[in-house]
Amino acid sequence: MTADLTALMHPADATAAYLTGQLHPSQGALLEAFAAESDATLSAYAPALDIPYGAHPRAVFDVYRSALPWRGTLAFLHAGFWQARDKAPFRFLAPAFLAAGVDVVFINYPLCPDVSLRSLVETVRGGVSVILAHLKREGRGGDTMVVAGHSAGGHIAVELALTDWRARGLAASSVHAIVPISGIYDLAPLRDTRLNDKLLLDAAEAQAMSPLHRVAGTLPPAHFIVGGLETPAFRAQSEAMHGAWVTEGGESALQQVEGADHFSLLRALAADGAAFAAVMGLTS
Repeated sequence: MTADLTALMHPADATAAYLTGQLHPSQGALLEAFAAESDATLSAYAPALDIPYGAHPRAVFDVYRSALPWRGTLAFLHAGFWQARDKAPFRFLAPAFLAAGVDVVFINYPLCPDVSLRSLVETVRGGVSVILAHLKREGRGGDTMVVAGHSAGGHIAVELALTDWRARGLAASSVHAIVPISGIYDLAPLRDTRLNDKLLLDAAEAQAMSPLHRVAGTLPPAHFIVGGLETPAFRAQSEAMHGAWVTEGGESALQQVEGADHFSLLRALAADGAAFAAVMGLTS
């Protein structure tokens, strides 16, 4: 990682770089539109909702099945700085993938400070085997899936990609590929923001929970996405993570969606699920 990227990710004003600088006037209306479209998606399909994958009440997932012959499964982890939000407002992403023959799984997870960030990530790791087993029982694959995640979900997606699945009794390719969207992969700067009121990270734990510093081993393909209107710190996070992936011999692409902010860039994913499905090897 270059000194320039390190400086961008660790600015003097972390609050501006990671919180206030990410806000745009249009986001309120956009999030309302996402919620309305997600409600319409829920009404238009017949998903299986809130299937448990762990003991915590938030350890649940939804499954949207494509009406077409099954070609793959995309699992999505929502945003919220590991301490807020829910899977429900992001259901609008499903139709584009369902139209490509790709099932979509939306995953909730426990939030900080109810659990530690380390426990949050471990809960999702433990859920992978449960989700894959459910898909297998339904005759919808069950050996592997692509994991996409937005913001905090992007961080979790990378953590799943770095997991030794064989040591957990699963196939090494349980996570076939990842699509991290506008994630934070070096968490140290967040200690200087109000986000740490709930994350409760000290220096050692911030380092330990930063996947940027632990990229090694056999890596699944990655497609990192970030918005062109996001702060330099957010763009640098994705650039550094992409660079680390390539340095360690992994296959990686970095896509900057011009004119898009932290939330509007999700339109790129929702607009053409078939294109993303093909990129991630979900379709033939």
